[in-house]
Amino acid sequence: MTQASIHVAVVGGGPAGLSAAEILAEAGLRVTVIERMPSPARKLLIAGRGGLNLTHSEPLERFLARYAPPERRLDAAIRAFPPDALRDWCEALGQPTFVGSSGRVFPQAFKASPLLRAWLGRLDRLGVVLRTRTRWTGWNADGTLTLAGEHGAETLEADAVVLALGGASWPRLGSDGTWVPVLEEDGVAVSPLRPANAGFTADWSPVFAEHFAGAPLKRIALRLGASQVRGEAVITRDGIEGGAVYALSRPIREAIEARGEAIVALDLRPDLDDAALTRRLAGARPKESRATILRKAASLNPPAAGLLREAVRALPTDPASLAALIKAVPLRLTGLRPIERAISSAGGVAFSGLDDRFMLRARPGTFLAGEMLDWEAPTGGYLLQASFASGRAAAQGVLAWLRER
Repeated sequence: MTQASIHVAVVGGGPAGLSAAEILAEAGLRVTVIERMPSPARKLLIAGRGGLNLTHSEPLERFLARYAPPERRLDAAIRAFPPDALRDWCEALGQPTFVGSSGRVFPQAFKASPLLRAWLGRLDRLGVVLRTRTRWTGWNADGTLTLAGEHGAETLEADAVVLALGGASWPRLGSDGTWVPVLEEDGVAVSPLRPANAGFTADWSPVFAEHFAGAPLKRIALRLGASQVRGEAVITRDGIEGGAVYALSRPIREAIEARGEAIVALDLRPDLDDAALTRRLAGARPKESRATILRKAASLNPPAAGLLREAVRALPTDPASLAALIKAVPLRLTGLRPIERAISSAGGVAFSGLDDRFMLRARPGTFLAGEMLDWEAPTGGYLLQASFASGRAAAQGVLAWLRER
């Protein structure tokens, strides 16, 4: 059997699947990408509308610590294709990158469409066949893939398969989690898919929700246990979301799942310590109203001041107690926003069901990559980096398995 006669099916046309397809086609194999949407990488395009955050420039060891739960195979995949390698890959596609002030890495075009066009052009030149509007539905008894396309049910023979079907967030863009029962019927252990990098619900009063839904909270800090992050958030009609919330989404979600609620400490003035804030509050004029003191001495805007009043029935009168409250507003979160509103999803196929080549132990010749595996990470480039890296690792696993055969 020659390289050119070997056929590999890649199911899923997102970053993980396209990365796998590229490596396999470069090795001289025939590659077909199966994508159920009318066009590939739709989630990538949507994510890139406000600036495509590809990866992050922080030191690699700190970068790897962002992933949970810790997993040596994912670590190995990222070490084999680290952030610098991803930047070099973009450069080779004619899409140079830059590092933003936060350390995040973006293409200079600041959007996904030029990068995706160049990438699809490369895949086309490599001979990769892209089949859209086609859903993978499982396997026949003889191991052939079963598909449902525009012309009805059909089958596809492949010498190896890479599944890169994503999680269950943003289902309208392709990742709907319908692969879960298919793999479970095959004896594959799958952790329940749950929202990650998502907002949470809070029991706001009707007056607060009416006045402040959609209002931003800038330059804040959130703390839950030993975890603390700085960033921004947005008040929603029934809760809170935004970058700072997403960064703590895993411990918040776990607390809600365990106890039914999570009490998060919200620091409205993380740039000031308690003593400095107390001095400012103590310097307020005696006749100033509480609202004026919060606005002038504490520099709280109306949404922040409203959130402070929402958290407690009566504000403390002495400066030290008021400062302590501003530095740690108790924010009671009671539920998770639906997974279809999440940026990403947690859970997925357990790594215990894979060998070191990212191959399913229950089905030799089938390899997994991307968000359908049981890992999660915050926003900031970590999600895409792991998708690119695991897709390439799964493709390398295919090549190693084929050599062994």
